[in-house]
Amino acid sequence: MVLASFIGTAIEWYDFFLYGTAAALVFNKLFFPTIEPAAGTMAAFATYAVGFFARPIGGVIFGHFGDRIGRKSMLVTTLMMMGVATALIGVLPTYEKAGLLAPVLLVALRFVQGIGVGGEWGGAVLMAVEHGDGKQRGLRGSWVQAGVPVGLLLATGTFTLFASLPEQSFLAWGWRVPFLLGILLTGVGLFIRLHVLESPAFDRMKSARPVAKLPIIETLREHPRNVLLAMGARFAENAYFYIFTVFVLTYSTQQLQLEKTIVLNGVLMGSLVQIGMIPFFGALSDRVGRRPVYLGGALFLAFFAFPFFWLVDTKSGSAIQLAIVIGMIGHSAMYGPQAAFFSELFSTRVRYSGASLGYQLASPLAGGLAPLIAAALLNWSGNKPWPISLYLVGTALVTLLAVWLAKETRGNDLS
Repeated sequence: MVLASFIGTAIEWYDFFLYGTAAALVFNKLFFPTIEPAAGTMAAFATYAVGFFARPIGGVIFGHFGDRIGRKSMLVTTLMMMGVATALIGVLPTYEKAGLLAPVLLVALRFVQGIGVGGEWGGAVLMAVEHGDGKQRGLRGSWVQAGVPVGLLLATGTFTLFASLPEQSFLAWGWRVPFLLGILLTGVGLFIRLHVLESPAFDRMKSARPVAKLPIIETLREHPRNVLLAMGARFAENAYFYIFTVFVLTYSTQQLQLEKTIVLNGVLMGSLVQIGMIPFFGALSDRVGRRPVYLGGALFLAFFAFPFFWLVDTKSGSAIQLAIVIGMIGHSAMYGPQAAFFSELFSTRVRYSGASLGYQLASPLAGGLAPLIAAALLNWSGNKPWPISLYLVGTALVTLLAVWLAKETRGNDLS
């Protein structure tokens, strides 16, 4: 079950991350060519943010049916949505061919991607944490989380390969190939997910009592505090991640005039490190608790917000890559225990809805807006990054407060 969730999650996030990389490097030129470069970049990041605002909708929709029908069928549906939407982005006409229709279609498909990934996370996590006993729940859930850097690694690696083409070829057709390859990965993911069994915790709950008629209403009535705490816990984790992996691409290529492959290689290295560090911190949370590990990660990143940009501003390839790797390690300390932590905050009857709602409601406010806010702050400050660092410290303070107020969940009975 853990392997199936891990592979499916990696494929879904491959689709989702492709868009972020393309938004930072390509979409401003192909879909917003008539406005000046800085505004074009912000427009591309605005379409990028659309997917994040769609994610809570996906969490509500698939959380509802996941708590009423089951986890497995939702995972199959969300994977199909992501695969089709990603492949269609790969065949979209550009502004030169279709005018305003091109960015409109781009936004629509990004919205579908957001709904798909918004519904997928809760189901994939629950299929992992609701199996087995609670002693290794943090580790099992963290393997699903590790699917995210695998997806980022695949997306960045594929995009890096085609970005090495001559600029004219890359803009003409090279950027499309990674999106079209997504449909092949989707086929692999569907084959795997169709052969998994339903969550035993859900089956036991369904046989013992009627399922919730309106899981989202029941979640907000019974667990409002935990929904808010989960949202707060996500703020730093989500904001830092998209600064480290998306905004840094634009900042380095446009502001510092560096080659895009330098930063793309840094993101690749950070993703590789995370594949090991996320399970490490998940397992550590099984021993010392979710809160200490999570708080440690948030505190570390609060202190790293300024040094990150100091390293990037050296324009040294090795320093930039080191900054990204260090940042991704700090992020892993929060992301590793997160799956188990959020799942343990809610009862089985509404766990899909509750975990999805807390996780996805923070996405547009933290991760979705982070690159856009960073671009705006950079423009406001005269191309100086210190306001971005202050913004990141602010998100870390929100997360520190939320996790501090939460109760320790390690060892909670999920039945």
